[in-house]
Amino acid sequence: MRTEYFKSYSGFLNRDMEIKVYGHAGVPFLFIPCQDGRFYDFENYHMTDVWAPFIESGQVMVFAVDTTDKETWSDGYGDAGHRSWLYEQWINYLCEEVVPFARAMSQEFNQWDEPPMVGVFGASLGATHAVNLYFKRPDLFDRLLALSGVYSSEYGFGGYMDDRLYFNSPVHYLSNLPEDHPFIEQYNQKKAVICVGQGPWEVPQFTRQLDEILQRKGIHVWVDYWGYDCSHDWPWWYKQVSYFLPYLLEDDDQD
Repeated sequence: MRTEYFKSYSGFLNRDMEIKVYGHAGVPFLFIPCQDGRFYDFENYHMTDVWAPFIESGQVMVFAVDTTDKETWSDGYGDAGHRSWLYEQWINYLCEEVVPFARAMSQEFNQWDEPPMVGVFGASLGATHAVNLYFKRPDLFDRLLALSGVYSSEYGFGGYMDDRLYFNSPVHYLSNLPEDHPFIEQYNQKKAVICVGQGPWEVPQFTRQLDEILQRKGIHVWVDYWGYDCSHDWPWWYKQVSYFLPYLLEDDDQD
């Protein structure tokens, strides 16, 4: 498997950020780590083994990124306004710095005429971020795999809310999305999977809350509830990736 490591300065975050790229061809996918995780978790937790058949066959390239979770969603004693601002800066970093990098690299490697759209994948809090990116920026992301996430800012910020945080909390901004909003048509031309188990440490009520909103708005997403034996842990996420990824990667011909 071809891999390449990058470290570059982010103007949005005013710090160096690290990325590791897996693959030589195929559509680009961002990997968002679990809460407080790092870019190398994709490899260290052996998620590479599950994605390997799709990476090595040239169907997909994975761009594993870092988060700012420790300073934002996890910092319960920090100033909520600053944490909200920093989280928005991280979203901007991904959308305005990482995504163009991923699109340009995959376009070059695949010799495509146009830069492709990008997929996004995460589990646990990584799924929270992945869902937010997918629904916030349909101009950039065209497929989603979110496993065992929570989809309200309440999880990390309690009762605090400001304009920035509102537009980074999917259950809030999707609830109030007008039924004729052009984003809905864009969502329905894409592929998204949101999955949760109902076993130990899972919190399916967050997925059910989002599912109800999506159905009410006519937004087509494959929302899947796995059984009471399905726990909030890597072995189940391996199984879910193997199950859902072929659906997300089918019909990927690029001119």
